[in-house]
Amino acid sequence: MPGERYWEIDLARGVAVVTMIVFHSAFDLNFFGVLPLNVSGGFLRMLAYLTASTFIFLVGVSFTISYARAARRLDKRGLTLKYVRRGLTIFGYGLVITVVTRLFLPDVYIVFGILHFIGIAILLAPFFVRFDSERLIITSIAFLIAGYAASLVSGPWPLLWLGIRPESFTSLDYVPLLPWFALVLVGMAVGHLFYPDGKRGFPLPVTEPAFARPLEFLGRHSLFIYFLHQPVILFVIAVLAPGAVTGFW
Repeated sequence: MPGERYWEIDLARGVAVVTMIVFHSAFDLNFFGVLPLNVSGGFLRMLAYLTASTFIFLVGVSFTISYARAARRLDKRGLTLKYVRRGLTIFGYGLVITVVTRLFLPDVYIVFGILHFIGIAILLAPFFVRFDSERLIITSIAFLIAGYAASLVSGPWPLLWLGIRPESFTSLDYVPLLPWFALVLVGMAVGHLFYPDGKRGFPLPVTEPAFARPLEFLGRHSLFIYFLHQPVILFVIAVLAPGAVTGFW
């Protein structure tokens, strides 16, 4: 079925939603001076990288499934329009985050965060989706090397999306194309191997186990939760620590 979802992918995405909420709760508690937590290193920083990596890896896996299904019912023009619209829509959501953080946190506002990245990744993915898994892995290594090279130099703001940033640049969230697109390519390689032609290629129960349902639900609604969870966290902090959030503003 064109719209069939695989519960194991939603489950993995749901786990990432939970770890995202945990990290952002810790970050906000530290940012507003409620609890002195080390969010720039140690376990919490590893959790942040693991969360972002999971979301980005699943972008690649999901893209191969979506593209294989769409290619069976759309012509070349239809395929192009589908992913141009999707990529620009998600990039547009990223611009909303940019505007909001620019208004309220001008010193560390998000210029090119994970939604910006995912939008661009979806625009680029069709150029690579016909690669076999071996070529995708080789290409991902090239992106990793390019990302490392980009991290060694500084440059003007227009190159920020690539991974070349000004020396004074700081942001709450920064996910440049280099090296993170490498992980999308790895996800696409895994998608080709385990979901050939958009179909699950390994045995698994069609219906998810009961324990997975709450996490699967979160995974199915991850974008909505992404937008909603920060206001909820801030509200909870404002209730539990009156003056912390309002005092900051």
